[in-house]
Amino acid sequence: MPDMNATPSGERIQIAFFGKRNAGKSSVVNAVTNQNLSVVSEIKGTTTDPVYKAMELLPLGAVMIVDTAGLDDSGELGALRVEKSLQVLEKTDIAILVIDSTQGKSDLDEKLILEFQKRKLPYIIAYNKSDLSQTEIRSTSEICISAKTGEHIQELKELIAKQVCPQTNAKPLIADLIQKNDMILLVIPIDESAPKGRLILPQQQIIRAALEAGAIPVCCQPEELAQVLKKISPRMVITDSQAFGKVSKIVPENIPLTSFSILFARYKGDLELVVRGAAALDTLRDGDKVLISEGCTHHRQCNDIGTVKLPKWIADHAGCQPEFTWTSGTEFPKNLQDYALVVHCGACMLPPKAVQFRQNTASEQGIPMTNYGTAIAHCHGILKRSLSLFPEVQNLLS
Repeated sequence: MPDMNATPSGERIQIAFFGKRNAGKSSVVNAVTNQNLSVVSEIKGTTTDPVYKAMELLPLGAVMIVDTAGLDDSGELGALRVEKSLQVLEKTDIAILVIDSTQGKSDLDEKLILEFQKRKLPYIIAYNKSDLSQTEIRSTSEICISAKTGEHIQELKELIAKQVCPQTNAKPLIADLIQKNDMILLVIPIDESAPKGRLILPQQQIIRAALEAGAIPVCCQPEELAQVLKKISPRMVITDSQAFGKVSKIVPENIPLTSFSILFARYKGDLELVVRGAAALDTLRDGDKVLISEGCTHHRQCNDIGTVKLPKWIADHAGCQPEFTWTSGTEFPKNLQDYALVVHCGACMLPPKAVQFRQNTASEQGIPMTNYGTAIAHCHGILKRSLSLFPEVQNLLS
């Protein structure tokens, strides 16, 4: 089983380095991390795809360092590389714009700064190659450095720490819902679609959060639930969303019931938005396009929830046959106008910034968006019950 003490990628501060080709981005990344993370060459375009490195960076702690391709890349392939680099902005907590101090700030650099400002994204301008040329510093978010000599690299790290909040997600996962010695019951199906030999990340994180709060997590499979409830009286039951229908029939009404996905909807983004979005499941028609989007890429198991179970539940509930499409990982359409609904996974692998970007994209275009947990609960007629822990959101359904 993966180390439960390791910080998941979605919980790490995302620090991304941008700039033109040969500005020295990769050299700066290597200097900041004190590792040969990225290949360095005098040849333009050496970095082709974003390079990710999870590490501890003092004084921030757990971070994800991202080295991107040059934003002045050319040609058809270069345009794809630039697009991949710009996608990184969707989940970036702080951007480092690396500029070759011997060439100065370009129009492209200025456009990127405007993009940072538009997104209200903290940023630092690092003028590299200061051993060859000095640049006049005009603000506290600018610094002259040399990746070659190491000049002011430590100061750059300190500046990064000042610009970004160490706690990127202030929302609690479950700590505000439980007290010390509370017993919480986690229902975890171990079937053909479950990964072999491990728990999935949301299950791990809920267990860890419960232990940190001094609560007592108890785990069982759906088939064992009735017998377990005869022996204990839990503060709440948290189930895998795909077992919602079966579990809701077993758990007494006086025991709060929710899912891992609903907890993550609140933790990562806007729970109210995905609850409101679930209403669109009632108005789907034949041929309506429904986007099912996942934040990670994984091998599809038989009877997969995203490609098999969820589409069936949605079609059965709506009494029609929508047209389903899927995206995964970093892929998420900029234009959602063709879709009647977006259904997103629990987003355990995505940082909050990325989840909020996707939700804002849908909201700005007027496209309803929900997530796995709220969609499945709605299809089974138990959405209101699954929100009993969140009365202010539950009241939206009254």
